[in-house]
Amino acid sequence: MNNKSFKFPDTKAYNFVIEALKERGVTPDDISRIAINLQKPFIPNLSMEEVRKDTTNVLHKREVLNNAMVGLELDRLATAGLIKEPLESIIMNDSGVFGVDEGIALNIANIYGTIGITNYGYIDRDKTGIVKKLDESKSGASNTFIDDIVGAIASAVSARIAHRNN
Repeated sequence: MNNKSFKFPDTKAYNFVIEALKERGVTPDDISRIAINLQKPFIPNLSMEEVRKDTTNVLHKREVLNNAMVGLELDRLATAGLIKEPLESIIMNDSGVFGVDEGIALNIANIYGTIGITNYGYIDRDKTGIVKKLDESKSGASNTFIDDIVGAIASAVSARIAHRNN
């Protein structure tokens, strides 16, 4: 049922995502580093301060927050063993034929159009920075969604920078 008096909790959603990322060892600067590395060859004078501002902007978008909250919460629930089988095993093993994690990531990357999507494809294949660390982690925690979410946010930041500079 749609509650007409409901006001979207933007600040709480942002804090949820930032805190969930922090708990998993990811900072906005980690995301900014990926984005700057993607754009530096095209915009040599790009500053980290500029990229940080773009990262903050992207992290405040509802579409990003909604998709990130869902994926991060699914990783948390899977890690805690709170998802019914067979979904629990599929998520914990980051099954290659699952694809839901990439679907959520593509929702984030697509906010800035095809450049966001192509950047995400590159990050997903290349696995740079914190994305690589998350993807290769053997901590026992589910990273099925977080690695794709972080890569997608970085790709959206990179696309935002490209749009602004072209």
